[in-house]
Amino acid sequence: MKKYHRAFGVYGILIEEGRLLVIKKNAGPYINRFDLPGGSLEDGEGLAEAMKRESLEETGLEIEIKDNIGVVDFKLPWMWGEYTDVHHIAVYYTVKKVGGKLSVPEQFDGQDSLGAIWVSEHDVSLENASPLVLKTFEWFRTKKLGIDSEIYEEWTVLE
Repeated sequence: MKKYHRAFGVYGILIEEGRLLVIKKNAGPYINRFDLPGGSLEDGEGLAEAMKRESLEETGLEIEIKDNIGVVDFKLPWMWGEYTDVHHIAVYYTVKKVGGKLSVPEQFDGQDSLGAIWVSEHDVSLENASPLVLKTFEWFRTKKLGIDSEIYEEWTVLE
């Protein structure tokens, strides 16, 4: 019997010259993979506020949100506490840089970014990227997110 941890977050898509800004993840089901900048909301925080805060905390960049392009969800195995799986619900925004510079983020309890880098679609795979990054490149090609959950039955959490 599967028991799902529900994770909800906001994520920013910043593409320049065909490359996507990603973070190097150091926690959770996407540990040691590329992931999108973003994450969970703090108590009372709005979606846009959370997106701007997360971008600054994880990348050092101040952003402006251009568009909400939709919501996608992913289901994958992840043993955490009493849970067997995670159901990750992600709000996707296209964003543009308006200030700051890429920097190694301050490490604090809950910080799961080791810093940001630019990657092309050829740099990423199921072995080194989160489903969010893979879906982003699919959206970049097709301009569609789809409506069905993306299910990864054989997901491996890297250590």
